[in-house]
Formats: sequence, C-alpha cells, structure tokens
Amino acid sequence: MRQITSFAVDIDGTITEDGGGMLHLPAVLELRILERMGFKVIFVTGRSSFEAYTLAVFTGTTKIAVSENGGVITQSPDEHLVLGDKKICMEGYNVLKDHIDGVKNKPVFARMSEVVLCRNFDIGHAQQILKEYKLPLYISDSRYAYHLNQIGVDKSTGLTEALRILGLEVRDSVAIGDSETDIPLFRSCGYSVCLGHAEENVKRNASQVTSAKHGEGLVQAIQFLSQNFFELGP
Repeated sequence: MRQITSFAVDIDGTITEDGGGMLHLPAVLELRILERMGFKVIFVTGRSSFEAYTLAVFTGTTKIAVSENGGVITQSPDEHLVLGDKKICMEGYNVLKDHIDGVKNKPVFARMSEVVLCRNFDIGHAQQILKEYKLPLYISDSRYAYHLNQIGVDKSTGLTEALRILGLEVRDSVAIGDSETDIPLFRSCGYSVCLGHAEENVKRNASQVTSAKHGEGLVQAIQFLSQNFFELGP
C-alpha cells in the first residue's frame, strides 16, 4: 500500500461555488484541514501564477503553485520555473488569427508560458490548423477559456516537477478536478476524483466521481477519502 502525501487541486469549478470564481468556503476549510494533517495541498490550474500562488497564501495551503496548465511553477512572488515556451504559443496564435474569424485573447492576468483565448471558435478546427502548420502546440478547454500550450507541457508535467522540488512523487498524489485539462493529472496521480458536473469523457479518466458539483463536490471527495482510506494500492 502506498501512502498519500499530497493533493493536486484544480481551482475553477473545483473549489468555487460555480464558474464565476467565488470560493466555496467549506471546500477551503477541507483543504486547510488536509494541510494541517501534514499533506501537501497544491493548486494546479489554468490560471496565472499570480492568482494560483496568491490563493495558496490566503488559503493556508502549500506555498508552491502549478499554473498555466503546467507551464509555470511558482514558489514565491519572484521565483518562477517556466516550463513552456510562450514564443511558440504566440506563433500559433497568429496563425489561428489568420485562418479563423474571431480568434482573440481573453482578458486575463499576464501569462509566461501560454496564450489564453476566448471560447468563440471551433477548437477542433483550430487544432487541425496547428497540425497542418506543424506547430508543437495543442489547445485545451478549461471551460473558463481555451488554452494554447506547448505539446509536452500539461498539468501532469507541472505537478511532477513541483513534487520533485518537494521531494515527493506523483504516484502518491490525489488529483481533484473537473475539466479536460485535468485528465493528464487523473492519469498520472495514484488516485483521482472528478466532480459531478464534469463532462463524461473527463469522468471516465478518474478513479472516483462525486455526485455533488463544484465546491460541494470537493468536500464530498475529501470526506470520502478520509472515511475510507489514506493509502493507495500498488
């Protein structure tokens, strides 16, 4: 039996009331309890490093954040490890603008490794264009925005590096999330929980699916884990 050492937690739709970004306070309380029990609670999000690290500070969780869908790891306000190449993402963005009407940046905090786009075009068509131009990029849908990232950079690679810094392993981590950007986490972590409002293709990749949604789903997930086990099978 492997022992759980950490929790990788998405932000939007996972610790919030809904898609609007308001924190679900009972979910925050559960995360603080986990931290006090000795677990590392790490936010792994598509949001910016500024937002992710600031949230870690104010919620009292582990002071390391994985942001930009794995593209940036932040340990302090001026300590960022950038894993993705924004220059390549910008090249892809310019190609998409030339071929698809309406492609535009979503107003967000500054990014270091990715480009964030409004969800107003066909994502499959965009991915095909990137492939035709042989750009090493992919587009994912966080349900908050479309994210243009370098191939090989995702939430799993970012979490793995963050845990390496902490001296931990991803197979001893529990992932909790709700969108397709969390699928790499579900596949690499030792255990995973998908929240009840997620799409079916996301749910299929998780070890467990809650009946509750959003922040209430996270509370349900942690209560299930605490009542049943804190060890994972080999």
